[in-house]
Amino acid sequence: MVEVPEPHTGWTFLTSHARVLAAIAQDHTTRIRDIAARCRLTERAVQKIISDLEADGYLTHTRDGRSNTYRIPSGTSLRHPAEEGLSVAELLKLLATHDVRRHESVDGSPDARRGAAGADALARGTA
Repeated sequence: MVEVPEPHTGWTFLTSHARVLAAIAQDHTTRIRDIAARCRLTERAVQKIISDLEADGYLTHTRDGRSNTYRIPSGTSLRHPAEEGLSVAELLKLLATHDVRRHESVDGSPDARRGAAGADALARGTA
């Protein structure tokens, strides 16, 4: 698989960390290769981001053979002081809702609907 870097330069509204976490929220068993393709990052960058997220308590994983299953702990808050009181679950739910609308308008994708359900479960503290 050819790694496709970001097609632009400059800043973006969402960080790579947010995009990786959103990809994991949509599919807790996704592969690093698939996250990299979806987020348009290198696999090495995704590995580093996952390491950062785990080190700061935003993500855990369990190993099952050659696969990982990720878990996003409920109750985690966004890091920046200006976002005090806002939860990661709220952000992920917003992103998943957007994904559902975007994919349904293109192809009616059931994957997007599954991601939204996962974000809802995270927001309720059941994921």
